[in-house]
Amino acid sequence: MKILAFGTSNSKHSINKKLAFYAAQQINNADVSLIDINDFEMPIYSEDKEKESGIPQLAHDFYNAIGEANTIIISFAEYNGSYTSAYKNLFDWTSRIDMKVFQNKAVIMLSTSPGPGGAQSVLATAQASAPYFAANLVGALSLPSFFDNFDSKQGVVTHNTFKQDLLSIISKLS
Repeated sequence: MKILAFGTSNSKHSINKKLAFYAAQQINNADVSLIDINDFEMPIYSEDKEKESGIPQLAHDFYNAIGEANTIIISFAEYNGSYTSAYKNLFDWTSRIDMKVFQNKAVIMLSTSPGPGGAQSVLATAQASAPYFAANLVGALSLPSFFDNFDSKQGVVTHNTFKQDLLSIISKLS
């Protein structure tokens, strides 16, 4: 099984990227590709830029990476209750290739934040919009208070309920 995992923050120390990678590692016999959305930085989307220059190659590359995977694991960072601008821009450009960005792939949506909210607002938004973008949503889960529930040195979740809930979602993939 080919897994594409990423966090939606462009921080070099993204806790959401760490969480997405952890989740992907819980899938037995998986070929995991962990991407960094910094590698897909493009001009801010506008109709004018699209008409002038077309859709950037990086948007095509991101779309193709999704297409090559069996399962997508996304961990959403939350900026002011919504998507990060880096992810939203990447998503907007990619949706111009095909509104079915997720190409009917199995998708696990996660979120985390340093605080007790665990980025639940953006996760709820992503879940609600998933069907419009051809995401076969397998499950969604928020990890609150990242630094209290994740051991960064070992790269593992220490929150037992979250671990069990994540494994339950993963079991739906087979």
